[in-house]
Amino acid sequence: MSVKAESALNPGEQGPGEQGPGERGASRPQPVHVAIIMDGNGRWAKARGLPRSAGHQRGAEAARKAVRAAADAGVSYLTLFGFSSENWSRPDEEVTDLMGLLRFYLKREVKSLEKDGVRLRVIGNRSLLPDDIQELISGAEERTRENKKITLVIALSYGGRAEIVEAAKSIATKAKEGDIDVSEIDEKMFSGFLETSDIPDPDVLIRTSGEKRISNFLLWQTAYSEFIFIDTLWPDFSANDFEAALAEFGARDRRYGKVRG
Repeated sequence: MSVKAESALNPGEQGPGEQGPGERGASRPQPVHVAIIMDGNGRWAKARGLPRSAGHQRGAEAARKAVRAAADAGVSYLTLFGFSSENWSRPDEEVTDLMGLLRFYLKREVKSLEKDGVRLRVIGNRSLLPDDIQELISGAEERTRENKKITLVIALSYGGRAEIVEAAKSIATKAKEGDIDVSEIDEKMFSGFLETSDIPDPDVLIRTSGEKRISNFLLWQTAYSEFIFIDTLWPDFSANDFEAALAEFGARDRRYGKVRG
């Protein structure tokens, strides 16, 4: 079932008695960090007899709306799954189109990000991206690093399993070199070796298009996230859809393994 649109939550709202990670406010839970798997661009285009590139272009516009909706709702972090490590296996033409679209928006949007107080962060294996895109990413991150209104994290060439493996390798190397005692390794330390080490874990993960899986996205970080799956294809995702997802999140009882008395 699609989530029905409801009134937007005000920043700082929270559920009765809830004090879990990423919650603040007075009346019901308000997510600090929202993650979104943006799914359905291809199906949106196919349904309209358009090339997949048209779906990706409309999807990029939907991403811009999502950033605005998140900022307006008081969300501090928004992470968007832009391009997975598995997406490299898509047809060369589609990958080329996606890289071109990414290049276009990195060039065009950085001024808007600066103006709107959005800090850009990119996670993933950016070494696989074209050199000019790597430079555009680094430039955009530097230009927006002091922005405070919201942090936009885009996962590019990203895979959750690969991120965990790389963290394990780094810890193993330090342990081998004597910088870490094996007895010191715990969840907190492990989290510090992830690309999101300075970002709170997502309170809620939204996936569009009706699919009900997380597709190798933020596997460690979403251990206690609320999952919300909606039928809307990503290019049609609106501020109302975002607000409705926040409202559903606010109605949930987050116990973190505890028994509610």
